[in-house]
Amino acid sequence: MLDAIKFEHTIFALPFAYIAMVLAAGGWPGWHAVAWVTAAMVGARTCAMATNRVVDRWIDAANPRTAARHLPRGLLRVGEVRALAIGGALLLLVAAWRLNPLCLALAPLALVFLVGYNYTKRFTWTSHWILGFTDGIAAAGGWIAVRARFDAPVLVLWFALTVWIAGFDLIYACQDVAFDRAHGLHSVPARFGIAAALRTARVCHALTAAAFALLGVMLALGPLFWVGWLVVVALLVYEHSLVSPGDLSGLDVAFFNVNGYIAVIVLASVVGGLWW
Repeated sequence: MLDAIKFEHTIFALPFAYIAMVLAAGGWPGWHAVAWVTAAMVGARTCAMATNRVVDRWIDAANPRTAARHLPRGLLRVGEVRALAIGGALLLLVAAWRLNPLCLALAPLALVFLVGYNYTKRFTWTSHWILGFTDGIAAAGGWIAVRARFDAPVLVLWFALTVWIAGFDLIYACQDVAFDRAHGLHSVPARFGIAAALRTARVCHALTAAAFALLGVMLALGPLFWVGWLVVVALLVYEHSLVSPGDLSGLDVAFFNVNGYIAVIVLASVVGGLWW
C-alpha cells in the first residue's frame, strides 16, 4: 500500500516542516510539536498521493510509464485507496487539532490544495508551481505549529520550497511530452517544449538558491548554513547538468537522488547554522 503512494517521496517536503519548526523555535521545538507535525505530514502526504492515484487512474493506465501502478494493474481496489486518502485527511486534522487553533483552522484549506492540485494538469500548465506551493504548505505548517502565526521568514522558506519543487517537476514532466500532448494534458514541456521547460527550471532553481540565501541573512544563520548553501547550489548545478533537450537519460537521478540529498542538506545546514 505504501509503495502505491510512493511514501518515500515524503523526503522532499518533510525536512522543510522540520526546518520551519527549528527556525520558529530558534532551536529544538519540543517533542510535542515534532510528533504532531510528523503525523500531520504523514497524513497530508498520504491523502495527496492516494487522491492522485484515484484521480489519475485512467491517465496512468494509458501511459506506458505509469501503467504498472497498482490501480491500473488491479492490485488495489479504488475503494481501498479512497479509504487511505480519507484516513490521511483525518490524521492531518487530528494532528492540527493537537497543535494549536490556527493549525486546525487552516488544515481544511490545506486539504483543498492537497486534493485540488491533482486536477490542475487538466486545465493549466502552471500546475508545476501549484504543486510547489502545495508542498510548501509543509513549511508554513511547521512554522505555525510552533509560533501560531505567520512571519516573514516562513514566507521566504515557502517561496524557496515552491520554486524548488516546481523546478524539478518541470524536469520530470519532460519525459511525458508526447503523452501529455496526445491526451490534452497541460504542462510547460507540452505547451512550450522541453528546451523551454529546462530553461524555466534553471530560473526556478536560481530563485531557490537566492531565497535560501535571503533566509540565511534574515535569520543571521552561521557559517555552517553557508557551507550547506554552497553544497546545495553545487547540487542544483549538477542536477541540471544531467539533463538536456536531447538527452533525458539522467532524469531519474536528477529528480530522485539529487533532490533527496538537497532536502536533507538544507535541514542539516539550518540546524548547524543556528548554533555556529
